[in-house]
Amino acid sequence: MPDHGDADVSENDYEPKIYQDEEFGKIVIKRWHIFTDKQRLRDVVKERLHASRLPGGVTWGIKSIQNSEHTCSGEWEYDVSMAPITLHRARSQALIEMKGVGYLFGSISPMIKSTMGYNQKQVSYLGVAKNLGDCIGFIAGALCEILPFWGVLSIGVLQTFVGYGFLWLIIANRLTTLPLWVLFIAIFVGTNGETYYNTAALVSCVLNFPDSRGPIVGILKGFAGLSGAILSQMYHIFSTSNRTSLILTIAIAPSIVVLSLMFSIRYVEGHRQQRPSDNLSFSFVYGVCLVLAAYLMSSLLLEDYLSQSLIIFCSIILLSILLLPLVVPIALSFSSEVHDPIEESLLPGELSESVQDKPEAIIGEVETEADSKKRGPKLGENFILRQALGKADLWLLFVSLVLGSGSGITIIDNMGQICESLGYSNTRIFVSIISICNFLGRVGGGYLSELIVRNYAYPRLVALAIVQAILAFGLLYYAMGWPAAIYMLTVLTSLGYGAHWGIAPAAVSEMFGLKCFGALYNFVILAMPTGSFIFSSILASRVYDYYAEKQAGNVDIKLIMQLTAEDSLTCMGSVCYSITCAILTGVVCIAVVLNLIVVRRTRSVYAHLYAKSQT
Repeated sequence: MPDHGDADVSENDYEPKIYQDEEFGKIVIKRWHIFTDKQRLRDVVKERLHASRLPGGVTWGIKSIQNSEHTCSGEWEYDVSMAPITLHRARSQALIEMKGVGYLFGSISPMIKSTMGYNQKQVSYLGVAKNLGDCIGFIAGALCEILPFWGVLSIGVLQTFVGYGFLWLIIANRLTTLPLWVLFIAIFVGTNGETYYNTAALVSCVLNFPDSRGPIVGILKGFAGLSGAILSQMYHIFSTSNRTSLILTIAIAPSIVVLSLMFSIRYVEGHRQQRPSDNLSFSFVYGVCLVLAAYLMSSLLLEDYLSQSLIIFCSIILLSILLLPLVVPIALSFSSEVHDPIEESLLPGELSESVQDKPEAIIGEVETEADSKKRGPKLGENFILRQALGKADLWLLFVSLVLGSGSGITIIDNMGQICESLGYSNTRIFVSIISICNFLGRVGGGYLSELIVRNYAYPRLVALAIVQAILAFGLLYYAMGWPAAIYMLTVLTSLGYGAHWGIAPAAVSEMFGLKCFGALYNFVILAMPTGSFIFSSILASRVYDYYAEKQAGNVDIKLIMQLTAEDSLTCMGSVCYSITCAILTGVVCIAVVLNLIVVRRTRSVYAHLYAKSQT
């Protein structure tokens, strides 16, 4: 590594030479350099404004040319236009809308229960199959490393069609009655196809938007939360008297959409830096999401008063709203924007004032591979899954998600039975409200957490503790039997549960890096089926069956264990789930405490990552 010394090095010697190719819309940096600051080898600041960048989107800079070592140099060419990758984002949003068919389980579970003669415990086991299928994405993550995205999506389509198609054949009596474990496998396989959609869309978008992973993850996870309401609304338009047609819709509709888009989901070569127009485009998409949520809520309230012709007209409006994100890439394709502030700061003789006034705001680090392996990564750096599993912070976050998201998904999965126990016959409305509020929770949780880290440099998990407190209040409200308890439970539980997945992935990427984000993300989301199994299959179902048996005239809880597959008990009244909600309130409060422990442990990490962004 040549040492240029302090006396012989001039900043002008290393000014990057930049020109724009007007014909092909390219910017070529003819010379870029990496320097190492001798005095601050371990002080890394990444993704800071006005810093020069290397291929791949990583930000590097130095305190000054003097007292530094020149490490390497090269050339870099990239596409100016943002239109291709914003078009990719719009396609990914359409793809992720097919990811949330699992949220319709609350609508099909009463149908399965009545058709197959299952008791509540058996239905809860099927709910666990859905949650396991929705969360076990290690295979999808691994395949993204070796297959093109269209290959990954093809496997997802096959699983969704086979799993839910086989389930439809069973429920529609096209096949002879099969044991519970066959339905368990069918639901698991069908729902697991969603992980391929989710992983392909999420990984490709994070690669295409490395500097905007917070907003992009929030938008994609938000659409996943909203997809249940979209599919439910579309099904209502074409519904027939045959109730099992909903299961057939779940098998066919996502497959058609994914097949039509899978060859356009890809890594787009080109621009990797954040531009001023990025915030505007993300704000526009967020606005579209809110309009879509408001439309779906309004249609739910008015659908019983609309004729079939008006319903068809409303479906056209829905499809138009879903196409609105395409406005962003179309507008950017006609945009005259060429350079953003970062690019302009690289132009010779045009250093920005902020760079000249604040030279110490940009610091860089180059560390040998041997030194890095010897000391291991620290929080805020890149971890592999094995290294992250050795950190207490990951396990504290995981247990917090088990308690918090597990409590939320327990209520969501049992919403059909909760409504029936209170005398509500139309459970589809509540399921759609859950999907809409789930979306708002994901978008709102991500936005709230971004405000906290950007404006106050506090850990992102502060926002998670806040939304878990809201979730605990919703559970307590129902347990106390206060007025409009079912509505408060539906709204607050859905908001709180959705916010978990708008906050946790971004927090994981900040604490453990993006190098193995796919593996880390797929590990963390295992918290949801784990919590579902504990709180739904073991707790909620046993409490429900106990009170159902008690209402039937037998108070001996031991007899519950002797129920056969043909026995189907129904519990009526708020008591069926009030005890469960009371217990879950305490469970979520423990999750809040665990989050605050992680907040205290990571306070200095976030202060280092975000303190300079406030100035």
